[in-house]
Amino acid sequence: MQVACQFSLYPLGTTDLGDVIYKALDELKKKGVKYDLGGMSTTISGDADIVFSCLKDVFDAAAKQGGVVLTTTVSNACKIKE
Repeated sequence: MQVACQFSLYPLGTTDLGDVIYKALDELKKKGVKYDLGGMSTTISGDADIVFSCLKDVFDAAAKQGGVVLTTTVSNACKIKE
């Protein structure tokens, strides 16, 4: 199943938010997943298994840096970016 996902990552207890976020996004680069980085969220799309695996990897990478909140919206009905 193909899905689209929008997620926001909120590092806690640090003033260097960008460092934590970009280290987490490196996980998407390692998997070769195309993503669209916005000012408030990031979007990815593709096979559901890959998208959910990416979310886990992003969360794990951020959590290694400290406390983190990850919010997500996943849909199988939204238009998938090619």
